[in-house]
Amino acid sequence: MLTQVENRRVTQVENRRVTQVESHIATQMEESSQYNHHNYEYELQEYMLQEDDWDRDLLLDPAWEQQQRKTFTAWCNSHLRKAGTQIENIEDDFRNGLKLMLLLEVISGERLSKPDQGKMRFHKIANVNKALDYIAGKGVKLVSIGAEEIVDGNVKMTLGMIWTIILRFAIQDISIEETSAKEGLLLWCQRKTAPYRNVNVQNFHTSWKDGLALCALIHRHRPDLIDYSKLQKDDALYNLNLAFEIAEKELDIPKMLDPEDIVNTPKPDQRALMTYVSCFYHAFAGAEQAEMAANRICKILGVNQENENSMADYEKLASELLQWIQRTIPWLENRTSEKTMQAMQQKLEDFRAYRRLHKPPKIQEKCQLEINFNTLQTKLRISNRPAYMPSEGKMVSDIASAWQRLEQVEKGYEEWLLSEIRRLERLEHLAEKFRQKATTQEIWSHGKDQTLVQKDYESVTLTEVRALLRKHEAFESDLAAHQDRVEQIAAIAQELNELDYHNAAGINERCQKICDKWDSFGTLTQKRREALERTEKLLETIDQLFLEFAKRASPFINWVEGAMEDLQDMFIVHSIEEIQNLVAAHEQFKATLPEADSERQAILGILNEVQKIMQTYGILTSVANPYTTISYEEINAKWARVKQLVPQRDSALQEEVVRQHSNERLRRQFASQANVVGPWIQHKMEAIGQSSIEMSGTLEDQMNQLKQCEEVIINYKPNVDKLEGEHQLIQETLIFDNKHTSYTMEHIRVGWEMLLTTVARTINEIETQILTRDAKGITQQQMNEFRSSFNHFDRKKNGAMDPDDLRACLISMGFDLGEAEFARIMNLIDPNNTGKVTFPSFISFMTRETADTDTADQVVASFRILAGDKPYILPEELRRELPPKQAEYCISSMPPYRGSPSVPGALDYASFSTALYGESDL
Repeated sequence: MLTQVENRRVTQVENRRVTQVESHIATQMEESSQYNHHNYEYELQEYMLQEDDWDRDLLLDPAWEQQQRKTFTAWCNSHLRKAGTQIENIEDDFRNGLKLMLLLEVISGERLSKPDQGKMRFHKIANVNKALDYIAGKGVKLVSIGAEEIVDGNVKMTLGMIWTIILRFAIQDISIEETSAKEGLLLWCQRKTAPYRNVNVQNFHTSWKDGLALCALIHRHRPDLIDYSKLQKDDALYNLNLAFEIAEKELDIPKMLDPEDIVNTPKPDQRALMTYVSCFYHAFAGAEQAEMAANRICKILGVNQENENSMADYEKLASELLQWIQRTIPWLENRTSEKTMQAMQQKLEDFRAYRRLHKPPKIQEKCQLEINFNTLQTKLRISNRPAYMPSEGKMVSDIASAWQRLEQVEKGYEEWLLSEIRRLERLEHLAEKFRQKATTQEIWSHGKDQTLVQKDYESVTLTEVRALLRKHEAFESDLAAHQDRVEQIAAIAQELNELDYHNAAGINERCQKICDKWDSFGTLTQKRREALERTEKLLETIDQLFLEFAKRASPFINWVEGAMEDLQDMFIVHSIEEIQNLVAAHEQFKATLPEADSERQAILGILNEVQKIMQTYGILTSVANPYTTISYEEINAKWARVKQLVPQRDSALQEEVVRQHSNERLRRQFASQANVVGPWIQHKMEAIGQSSIEMSGTLEDQMNQLKQCEEVIINYKPNVDKLEGEHQLIQETLIFDNKHTSYTMEHIRVGWEMLLTTVARTINEIETQILTRDAKGITQQQMNEFRSSFNHFDRKKNGAMDPDDLRACLISMGFDLGEAEFARIMNLIDPNNTGKVTFPSFISFMTRETADTDTADQVVASFRILAGDKPYILPEELRRELPPKQAEYCISSMPPYRGSPSVPGALDYASFSTALYGESDL
């Protein structure tokens, strides 16, 4: 027995085959007759395709035909007996169309048009056509069924027509859960027989062979008629007979099948079984309606319970969400500020954790709540239930309002947090700024009061008094400069108090100490100034002289030190102009030395004047200058050092001048040679390129000219070597640029190598052309024509043609090019798909296309002459006719001759010749 999968696969293959046959017949039928159709689309072909388990291998099986005859006859009689008649032979009794029309009237309850009463063939055809037109009017497409076949008693067409009627009027209206026809009937059978053991309905053929499925259907609806527990799976005949007898006696379902036919047929006819089983479906329709009513009630109750559960879930989720909102809002409304930034930062972190961890799940819950609510309302509306009204305060709008309130409070809380953090940041910034400025002020003011109360001016010289006065003036300037800082400290302290800084008391205490000390500085400073000014008048003259000395000595020393640095500065130059600029600058510096010496003597004269005044007025105090540390000795020592460095600088500059002149000479030497070698190389490159284009003379003449050119180039090599020597000298002297030439040694080297490569490659191309010409029999004129054509279509003049240029070139030379032919040529010329066609590849192709070439047949003919028209050749004949080297090669390479007559040592020159040209497996 075939498995279900195998049955399905076989059925699908046969369905396609039969459908093709039926389509061909339908085409012929449509040419002879057409029928009117309504908007119904119950097509026979569609029903046929649904029978995917119908084994069409049985189309011509007599057993299959017999089963359908009996089943369809019984089915027709079950309806015709209502009209007081019946049929005996299904293919004969419907031939005149009268009983066929009567059958349709009985099963449809409608009146058909009046039949023709004549007995002629055309009367019968007319009656049958009336019946078929009625069937077609019900939306059934009668594929391959015509009135002539029915009138002629075609059993297969008659059975097909009855099956179409059964499908339309007995099976089509069966519908289980949106399925119809065969699938609906099969699903009904599966559900009804599901609880029964040994019953597995998967199709309408093999699943019914043991009879248990039919007994299960009867027992499911009429358990009083059959004791199913006593039935045995292996007693199929008993089970089938029992089901047929009870169905006929108790259910008024006629016996349409023979149990023996079902049991003995490997695969019973599914049409017959579907027809018979559909009678059970209609017989139990009332019970089915009750079951459908129960299912409807269960479905309604299930929907109601599901809705109630959804309502409960909504209430629970809404309550939990509202409670969370109510717990969260007070936390967000708490505006208690912290005193420290760390505490406020922690609050911000808590708020971010709320945003990141706690709120997103609640957003999902809120969204899910709205989705559940909308889904629930949709379900209620679809099922005609009243809309759901949540408990008070739990409407979606209530939750949205609460959520909006949460969002507003959250936004306010975030703004408050950021504002407080900014305030605390401002406070911390101000406090830190206060501490920094206060610390700086305290450090600056430390010890200043002790200095202000000293009377050090009473026992000092005029210079020291003047210094003290200037020092005091500087202190006053410093004190005035610190006035802003003190004011800033007071302003910061006031702002900290206004912003309610938590340590405002400590800030105020420290600020008060700074302000008190500042006031005392003002008083002490005024007193000290008055004392110093009184003393200053006594020593004013000496003080003025010391001040003038300091003002003039310091710039002079700075100038001297700068001059010393410049004289000792290292210099790097790369040209004569640069060293000449340095020499000119040095000469300008030497011109300023007399003026500088005059300034030196004037400065030293001030010190001499101080000594004169002290001697005149008998002042015995120290003569140290309070305004500068520059001494008489320092000025003279540094001036002497400058005088010493000047000639050293002169010597170094002169040496560099000599070196730069030498470098310039090397540059000019290199440039003079490079400006000759470079153009010479370029000229030779152009000459070689021009010679390959002009094609003057024979290939041998071109070869001689290139050889001579190559010799000239090789003989020119000493000039390049000499230039290399000059370049080496330049590199050793670290010369990196040369304005006298645009050629570098690298350019010369690359050009020289390209020149050598180009002349060698050109010579090789000419040699290749000569070899090709001699080997292929190409004339010099043809070679020139090939070169002329190539040069003409080498539009970019780069020694290569593009594919489009090649196409134009070949067309100009008389080639008839289609796309396939041009593709073949490109594969030969450019096998690597570079997109470029060089002259050698072009010449190679043209010689293959135009030259006379040897073939295998020509070689065989030549060997046949040497062998004296024999089909073989002997080694001694080869040694006699060929040079020794070629003879031994042939003897070692030729296979033995296997033909007739058999001659010892004979060699097969024909196989050898074909192998030379790749035409055999040798």
